[in-house]
Amino acid sequence: MIPARRVVAASPEACWDLLVSLDRWPDWGPSVRAAEPAGGRVRAGLRGRVHTALGVWVPFEITAFEPLRGGVGAWSWRVAGVPATTHTVRPHPAGATVTFGVPTWAAPYALVCQAALARIARRVEASPGAGG
Repeated sequence: MIPARRVVAASPEACWDLLVSLDRWPDWGPSVRAAEPAGGRVRAGLRGRVHTALGVWVPFEITAFEPLRGGVGAWSWRVAGVPATTHTVRPHPAGATVTFGVPTWAAPYALVCQAALARIARRVEASPGAGG
């Protein structure tokens, strides 16, 4: 995996909530227009679909899930049956470190992940109570 990482000036909980709420994926994911099930939250084994920026719906499955405990949480998924990114949150003295792991075969997607990390930072750093 190729890491795309950013330190965010917000609590791990604020970052995690953004990452696991399917309704909020379009807020930070440049390649996501919508995700279903509406109102869903990431959990082990969750299956749904994501509406991509290309205008097509593709199925996904959450393949690994470690709930946020002590400021640390992670999840990974398969999209259209293909292993995709991992998502990790860890505490940092300045707030939280959010890391996406990009499969080596999808290395150019790390640029999209960097854009997503910037969007995450903008969303949670601007939120009331973002600090840890």
